[in-house]
Amino acid sequence: MPRHFLSILDLDKDTAHALVKRAKEMKECDFHSDLLAGKTVALIFEKASTRTRVSFEVGINHLGGNSLLMTPAESQLGRSEPLSDTSRVLSRYCAGMVVRTFGQEIVDELSHYASVPVINALTDMYHPCQVMSDMLTMYERTPDLANLKVAWVGDGNNMAHSFINAAILFGYELVLACPEGYDPDPNLMAHAKAEGARVTLVRTPEEACEGAHYVNTDVWASMGQEEEQKQREAAFAGFMIDDDMLAVADSEVKVMHCLPAHRGEEISEEVFESERSIVFDQAENRLHMQKAIMEWIFSE
Repeated sequence: MPRHFLSILDLDKDTAHALVKRAKEMKECDFHSDLLAGKTVALIFEKASTRTRVSFEVGINHLGGNSLLMTPAESQLGRSEPLSDTSRVLSRYCAGMVVRTFGQEIVDELSHYASVPVINALTDMYHPCQVMSDMLTMYERTPDLANLKVAWVGDGNNMAHSFINAAILFGYELVLACPEGYDPDPNLMAHAKAEGARVTLVRTPEEACEGAHYVNTDVWASMGQEEEQKQREAAFAGFMIDDDMLAVADSEVKVMHCLPAHRGEEISEEVFESERSIVFDQAENRLHMQKAIMEWIFSE
């Protein structure tokens, strides 16, 4: 069976920590290899992308391979071909699939029928490559992740879900501040707590940020939720990360955002452009972490 990466919980603790360390090594030496020489990886993107697409394409190139972009407009993806058929056909052509889509069930079904690895590059449920990259970004500054307090301020979305999963493996304290009605999946929270993770849900950003070493946020309306923009703006009033909110955090607090950012909504212009912001380090680290993930997957 091929090795897939559909969720952070596809990793065990030792593998998760090893991948972060390996990604740091790759970054430090501008790692290139011929691991994927003569091979093509399909990028199946049903959602638009900048960082995910470019970092995967460049990463595949650094590992000696080629990438092939597939969108619904350019393939049978937009014509209701069964996923089982798409998966089995692409398995005959390509060495693997990187999938950015809507429902988690799509990557689950593709991986079920695939005879090559499938990597989740984003679904509505999880964003595992991004959050593993965020683990690298924190590890570079504070290697003892288990002694950190991490705050999540905003929607209980796919990013929040992957931070919850990562808390199981990396041991940091995670406090999520979400307005009522925008909570993370309760089953995911319950599972994390049952696994011993220190995860808490609160209603005020200040409570989440108190003493936090890292404060994370994301846009209030993700792709596919644009029609909810006004409703969400009202619900998330008071959730913008600004200087006042960070006043209760650790004195060396760093602010993270997976981008793209809406300055003046979920994060102020002043905080985004300040020395506390490490958003562009996060963006760069997508490349290095995805190379480490692909090396782990394709070296099996």
